[in-house]
This record gives sequence, C-alpha cells and structure tokens, in this order.
Amino acid sequence: MQAAALTAYGKAYRLAAGFPAALVPRSFDSARRPPNFPLYNAPKMPYNKTVYGPAGCGRYENSGVCPALRPRPPRRTEARDSTVFKIIQRRELNPTVTELVLEAPLIAKKAQAGQFIIIRAKEDSERIPLTIAGYDREAGTVSIIFQVVGAGTMELNTLPEGGYVHDFVGPLGKATEIEGLKKVCVVGGGVGCAIALPVAQALHAQGTKVTGIVGFRDKDLVILEDEFRACCDELIIMTDDGSYGRKGVVTVPLAEKLDAGETFDEVITIGPLVMMKFVVATTKPHNVKTVVSMNPIMVDGTGMCGGCRLTVGGKTKFACVDGPDFDGFEVDFDEAMHRGTMYKEFEAHAREAACNLFKKEVE
Repeated sequence: MQAAALTAYGKAYRLAAGFPAALVPRSFDSARRPPNFPLYNAPKMPYNKTVYGPAGCGRYENSGVCPALRPRPPRRTEARDSTVFKIIQRRELNPTVTELVLEAPLIAKKAQAGQFIIIRAKEDSERIPLTIAGYDREAGTVSIIFQVVGAGTMELNTLPEGGYVHDFVGPLGKATEIEGLKKVCVVGGGVGCAIALPVAQALHAQGTKVTGIVGFRDKDLVILEDEFRACCDELIIMTDDGSYGRKGVVTVPLAEKLDAGETFDEVITIGPLVMMKFVVATTKPHNVKTVVSMNPIMVDGTGMCGGCRLTVGGKTKFACVDGPDFDGFEVDFDEAMHRGTMYKEFEAHAREAACNLFKKEVE
C-alpha cells in the first residue's frame, strides 16, 4: 500500500514537472530512486523535441538523461592551437641546434634573463624546460634555443616556421641577480651559450663591463658569435680542436686572467655540468664569487618530480623553484652528474623509437 502510494506520487511529480506520459515509468520505487531523479532508461524522443526535466536538471533534448550526466563532447582545441604560440621565426644555428621565436606577449612582458619556460610541441608530447634565450616586449615574442638530443627535442625540431606549439608556459624560475655588478666574466659552453647570452645582454644594458668566454667542440658548432660580440667588451672563443678561435677549454683563458691579477665582481657560468665544475675549481682559489646555472638537470619545472634535486651547501634544493642559479662553491657537482646519467638508457630507447616513428612518417 505504501509502495503504491509512493509510486503514484512519483508519477504525479513527473507529470507535474512536464514529462510526457511516455516518459513516466510504470513502477517507481522511491526508496531506491527519489522522485526528482533523472530517467536513465527513458525511451528516445523525436530528434527536435525538447523535454523539460525535473527542477535542477534544466533543459535537454533527444533523451530523458540529465545534461550533466550525458557524455561531454570532445574538447575543441582547433581555435586555441590556431591563435596562440605561433612560431614566428625558425633558424638553424648549427646542425644540431635550432632557434625558435614564438609569439607569446604575456610571457615576453614578464620575462627576465635567467628564467625559463616549459614547452610542449603537441598535446601528447614531452614537457621540456628551456631557458629563455631572448625576448622582445614590444613585439611580444620570446626566443628559445635547443639542441636536438632526445625524442622530445626531435619532435620539437619538426615544427615549421608558421606552425604552432601546443603549450608554452612561463616565465618560471628566478631571474639572474645582476644589480650592482660593475665587472663580470660570463663563461658559456656549447648550447649553454644560448642561456649565457641574455645574461650578458642584460649586464651590458646596465653598463657592466662584460668579458665573455665561450667554448665549443669545433668551428661548425659555434653559435651566436655576432650577438656575443655586440654585448661583450671582450670575447674569447675556444674550440677543442683549435679549428676556430683559440684551442683549448674555457678554463684556460679564465685562469690566465685570474693568475694575472684581473678581478671580477662575479663569474657567471652556464654549460655542461662538468664544465661548470671546473670553472668553479678555477675561481675558488681566487675567491671570486661564481654563479652556476643548473638548468641542465631540470625535468618537470615545477618542483613536483624531483628530477632536478641537488645538494647546495649541504641542503636539498630544486633547480626549477629554488634556482636555476646557485652559488657554485656550494653545489655538489659529483652528485648532480651522477643523477644526470640515470636516464641515459631510457632516453636512448625513447630517441630510437622517435627516430623509427619519424622514418615511417617520411616513408
């Protein structure tokens, strides 16, 4: 008797709410299904007919299912991908290093030397942290320079001028502190010179005397020479084989200057971990403050993955959120280099898979 009364109440509620009689179930157990619950198994309605459901369910078409419970349509990304993060310019600096200039006015407005961005070529691509290599606030553009090493950078290198990247987030990290410096030596190695350049430019813009020492394996890999000459009072180019500039490593001219009594307010070095380790070993006996950029070990860029964890002054730091710049005298380089080799085997497999994929696309 009570169940029948409840069933009758359910029917009356639906009819009062505007349901056609065809949508009102013959039996309704209110103990299991409250009167205002949406009808999952209701028969299909004619295509253009509109049904008004119970209070709070709103308006829906074609079925008795509440809109909030219907499957959502696929996310539309076409408009987003076609209006932001456009590649304005693409330039190959050498066979393995590429420069991209992207349209990103909000990032360009806030970017400072030493900060980085996170880029993702496509929706399912790897997230790659890259230090900002330049920015133009008026044009609203940001430049990045990367070396094609693994699967992620290989995919990024396939994007053409006029194309788009899926994600471009920043600026992240702390800017390089340069205020008050009068004389600085900037030491860059390989693709790390792309990070050293904006620092040298910022120093030059504030009137600091800049000595630049940049090193490469050979002449074919030299990048950004004209840009460095424009912002350095003195520029020394080193190559391992002597094919361009002086033969040797970057610590040779640095040691010569320090041994000759030349002084610097600060030495800023950016490049491979082993290079920065020996730059610090060169400056430490002369007690010249040395700042190192630990961006080579960054992965996630937000401090969540722990991939850029390192020991600085006996304490655990994260390059992406606490840096990427640190006092070189306090960094445990041996630990950082050891951790940097942990992903080599994985990255080798990923690179091989990417090579095979790109080969199939070409065929």
